[in-house]
Amino acid sequence: MEVRVKRVYEPAEPGDGFRVLVDRLWPRGVSKERAGLDLWDREVAPSSGLRRALHADPRAHDPERFDAFAADYREELASGPAAEALDRLVGLAREHSPLTLLYGAKDKRVSHAVVLREVLLERLGRAAR
Repeated sequence: MEVRVKRVYEPAEPGDGFRVLVDRLWPRGVSKERAGLDLWDREVAPSSGLRRALHADPRAHDPERFDAFAADYREELASGPAAEALDRLVGLAREHSPLTLLYGAKDKRVSHAVVLREVLLERLGRAAR
């Protein structure tokens, strides 16, 4: 099972496998055709409150601040609708390889999709690479 992370603004490629947009909001300037999605799962994205808090923080790109966001996001993924959505992704990852998680953020280092990939791989019983 392979799980990848890719910006939704990059062109879809045959090697992407099953493509899932994991943002709560639709990315600006991207048509549904261009996105080439197999699924858009808003529920697995950070809550609106957590997302707003991250964007309101002028130091959000600092590793320490992002680590705090990542911890809060992991908590959200542990229960409720986010946990159910994570379970769906686990099933998709077992069914489709590769599974590509698409996100809209400009900086991959501070993208929730990277955290989601780590959690997904942990649930699949593998360490994140």
